[in-house]
Amino acid sequence: MADSRLYTIYKDEIISKLTEEFQYTNIMAVPKLEKIVLNVGVGEAIQDKKVLDTIVSNMALITGQQPVTTKAKKSISNFKLREGMPIGCKVTLRGRIMYEFLDRLVTLALPRTRDFQGVPDKSFDGRGNYTMGIKEHTIFPEIDTDKVTKMHGMDVTFVTSAETDEEAYALLKHFGMPFKNI
Repeated sequence: MADSRLYTIYKDEIISKLTEEFQYTNIMAVPKLEKIVLNVGVGEAIQDKKVLDTIVSNMALITGQQPVTTKAKKSISNFKLREGMPIGCKVTLRGRIMYEFLDRLVTLALPRTRDFQGVPDKSFDGRGNYTMGIKEHTIFPEIDTDKVTKMHGMDVTFVTSAETDEEAYALLKHFGMPFKNI
């Protein structure tokens, strides 16, 4: 099985750039992308169960992997929500599929976003992980916009092995993540 384009770039170029930038003495200390988690929360799933089915099929199209439905952890009477009700879905991408998704996200999907200025660089969690929100799922080329009945967004979390936010920022920047220059 051939490696994805971004993984080859990571092995050939990014490792040496990061080693030079942060003076790593061991190649295993160089941060790497461990997984990408896509998460969609669907409040309307409480009233209409079919909404969640549509979103699950959209996520499967976008990622090439079957999503797992997430269930409510506790009941909230104001929202008519019961514990255990399905209210969203998530997909965890690793390996080749993860690198191919990142490639499509950076080169195809994000530039298609309306009024795109770059992704915010403030969304790091302090431990080297980055989370960004996508407002419309239609930016992905796999989605046929003519068949879309309801728009939904998603959270995309990049989990890296970086110790600090600076290392994670440098890693994602080398992968081509279009951060805003503020």
